[in-house]
Amino acid sequence: MGKFVISTRKNGEYQFNLKAGNGQIILASEGYSSKAACENGIESVRKNSPDDDRYDRKESANGKYYFNLKAGNGQIIGSSEMYETIASRENGIDSVKRNAPEATIEDAD
Repeated sequence: MGKFVISTRKNGEYQFNLKAGNGQIILASEGYSSKAACENGIESVRKNSPDDDRYDRKESANGKYYFNLKAGNGQIIGSSEMYETIASRENGIDSVKRNAPEATIEDAD
């Protein structure tokens, strides 16, 4: 089962990473000014992750593939790592869909 790990950045902002059952990070958040805002971001990921239309599939300038998960208002709530192939990016999206809705929350600090 996946888990959200909340941590604090060097600049004091909070962030979360969604990790798959194997410990691999499959989604990373932006920085949040408060822990409560970070937790709201996690709830938004849980709510939006099952909806395929919320995934913005992208290709970077260097030819790698990635995706952003967006909320209903279009705001990016999480971004993936870079993938070598479109198929591996799709596997990453499937992993977020499977793991996020039931993922536990853990504080890294």
